[in-house]
Amino acid sequence: MSSHFPRRIFLIAAAALAAASVQAQNWPSKPVRLIVPYASGGPSDAVARLLAERMQLGQTVFVENRAGASGTTGMDAVAKSVPDGHTLAFAAVSPITLNPHLGKVPYDPRKDFVPVARVMYSPVYVVATSAFQGKTFADAIAQAKARPGELTVATSGMGSVGHLMLAQMSRKAHVQFNHIPYKGSGQVTNDAAGGVFDLFTTNPSPAVNALISQGRLHVLAVAAPQRLASMPDVPTLDELGHADANVSSIFGIFAPAHTPAEVQKRINAEVNRVLAENDVREWLGKLGYGVDIGSIEQFTAQVGREFEANARIVKEAGIRME
Repeated sequence: MSSHFPRRIFLIAAAALAAASVQAQNWPSKPVRLIVPYASGGPSDAVARLLAERMQLGQTVFVENRAGASGTTGMDAVAKSVPDGHTLAFAAVSPITLNPHLGKVPYDPRKDFVPVARVMYSPVYVVATSAFQGKTFADAIAQAKARPGELTVATSGMGSVGHLMLAQMSRKAHVQFNHIPYKGSGQVTNDAAGGVFDLFTTNPSPAVNALISQGRLHVLAVAAPQRLASMPDVPTLDELGHADANVSSIFGIFAPAHTPAEVQKRINAEVNRVLAENDVREWLGKLGYGVDIGSIEQFTAQVGREFEANARIVKEAGIRME
């Protein structure tokens, strides 16, 4: 009897693989849910809806907003969904690569998700308001050195990408800023327009871009792989000697762990097809985003690097959630 046991296990495993293959071939068999772990109406929500509209999968793709806990709430819903390819997430990588280093999350960031398709990167601006008495990034560093703790710098929240950037800039330049953490980007943008603080870090958005165009805000530096075509005179933080702070917000499609590989490949190919369309690239560029096409393997490696880098940055900066 024992001699037949390994054969039985093999046959069961083979049958399971065959069933998974058939399931993948028939995918999608119903509408695909694309969870966005942020509130509706924002730029990332708009991008998700564009992808949902343009993806040709043979079934409707609909967007579901699950905001809360800096993206953790929505990503937890994805982690706990059936891994059949009918529930996906469009999100920044931070709920997986950053949030776990700042506090407890209800999922295993390394085991509960598979990165399926890169979509875009969002640069982060270092922006001066009307309250700032200076013109350049160097002026900001000089003022912070001359008056430690007085130069006010706002971010969208404790543990945000902007907060990490600020911590890295402080360490590199050996200066102390007066950090003002908000709860989200809406109010911080309104207060920036009123000159409530000197500087702030922010991703591009229609509201921010409009204030820049009107001359009410002034971009001192950008965190991006290279200078932005829309702002060719604005240096990157890397150029300014702050390579560790030169962190963009990366967005992509994630699926629950154990989603069939063939399904993952189809999603990756379809997302890359949409992103290759000229009007899509132009639209994303006007929003301030850069298209970031790549393979599943490239995206997986990128997420892994971000996870390790954020662990180091959070530890070195001593960031603690309040």
